[in-house]
Amino acid sequence: MHLDDQALFSDQQAITTTAVSTNFVNLGAAATAPNAPAAISQDFGGGQDIPTLIQVTEDFAGGTSLKVDMQVDDNSSFSSPKIVASSPVFVTADLVAGKQLPIPVLPSGVDQQYVRLNYTVVGTMTAGKVTAGITAGNQTNGS
Repeated sequence: MHLDDQALFSDQQAITTTAVSTNFVNLGAAATAPNAPAAISQDFGGGQDIPTLIQVTEDFAGGTSLKVDMQVDDNSSFSSPKIVASSPVFVTADLVAGKQLPIPVLPSGVDQQYVRLNYTVVGTMTAGKVTAGITAGNQTNGS
């Protein structure tokens, strides 16, 4: 897997309570064609698969479960985020190092400039880290 700093949502981010990813990805503003009345609509997940990775890098402990939502917004403060994809709910026992959480590509609906992850924790985790981002491709054996 190849990860780029500019395409990372989380880099060994400790997830002990509900939180958003430490980073967001700026996909760029929609362009306006010459003489067009408005910007061209965009949907980054609507064509070619763009791989994403959400991987546990340290076993989780404590707490009850974790769910991940991918959110988009037209501003970097995410004042009105829209959820475009969600993982299933994972119980703590399943959140072991190497586990990949299934949002494998940017989904259809990634139609705004900014994208981030929201980690919803039930209970209080005492350990657990995640690395997540847009990748050049994912290795899937053994996870």
